[in-house]
Amino acid sequence: MPDEVLSALAANNELREPKKLRDQVERLLTDAKAERFVDDFLDQWLDLRDINKTTPDSVLYPEFSTILRDAMLGESRAYFRELLSKDLGIAFVVQSDFAMLNQRLAQLYGIPGIAGSAFRRVALPPDAQRGGFLTHASILKVTANGTTTTPVKRGAWVQSKILGQPPEPPPPNVPAVEPDVRGATTIREQLDKHRSNAACASCHAEIDPPGFALESYDVIGGWRQRYRSLDQGEPVTDRFAIFGQPVAYRHGPAVDPSGELPSGPAFADIEQFKKLLLEDERQLARNFVEQLLVYATGESAGYADRAAVEQILDRARPSRYGLRTLVHEVVQSPLFQNK
Repeated sequence: MPDEVLSALAANNELREPKKLRDQVERLLTDAKAERFVDDFLDQWLDLRDINKTTPDSVLYPEFSTILRDAMLGESRAYFRELLSKDLGIAFVVQSDFAMLNQRLAQLYGIPGIAGSAFRRVALPPDAQRGGFLTHASILKVTANGTTTTPVKRGAWVQSKILGQPPEPPPPNVPAVEPDVRGATTIREQLDKHRSNAACASCHAEIDPPGFALESYDVIGGWRQRYRSLDQGEPVTDRFAIFGQPVAYRHGPAVDPSGELPSGPAFADIEQFKKLLLEDERQLARNFVEQLLVYATGESAGYADRAAVEQILDRARPSRYGLRTLVHEVVQSPLFQNK
């Protein structure tokens, strides 16, 4: 509920004054209760509320634990707080040169020198293959199925949550592609057959490329060059390679993270894909604004709201669409005040 300060301003009809409204937004964002906004908004926007919907296979992923799961959530929340507090631009949603890490997550990411359970800002080494929400273990777990990954699910997530362009639902009577955990075929090989169906081809051309770019990350967000297999493939040489845990899986086929966007540009890996995403920062910001509006008002921005959304973006453009600036501009907008 509103506190006494807000209630008094509202009673005097002063919250409509832009300066006072801006001051109150600043006050509330620095309040400890703003943690609820961080948690609930990320749960809704990035689907972090689904973190427990799947449990990674203990044979394929022996390093997974509830402590690691909690660290996954902690990273994404700490990262969002950092973007918000520093008013960092929308590009940081996709790419950054730092991460918010504790020891357990740094171990998963292969980043040395981090001790303790507290999260802190860590400069990423050039070869870290991290930076931005796309490479957070929380996101990579939420978009996997517990045993292995599917580019379709991850690609649809990128389209919906990062680009604001959700794909069409699949046509009826088309079976889903189930990844082969035995290691006999790759998910790309299976999707090639799936896309031979004309009803599926056009949508998969949009959905699959972002998912392929993320194939370098396994079910729990670890970096990989080969899939893990239950049956086929080469045995793991060091049978205690993962944090002292016994390893029973095998090295499966090699991962291919390359792809091509429907508009033409090709990419070799996640880093090149992120650069393609960053070519249109305004669309990234537009999606963020629309996600904020859904959270704040309970309604999606409709056709009649487009001009107001563009006005928000115009005002935020000088800040490179800083996240704190976008929050302010949404609150100042009639889309927020009149709904």
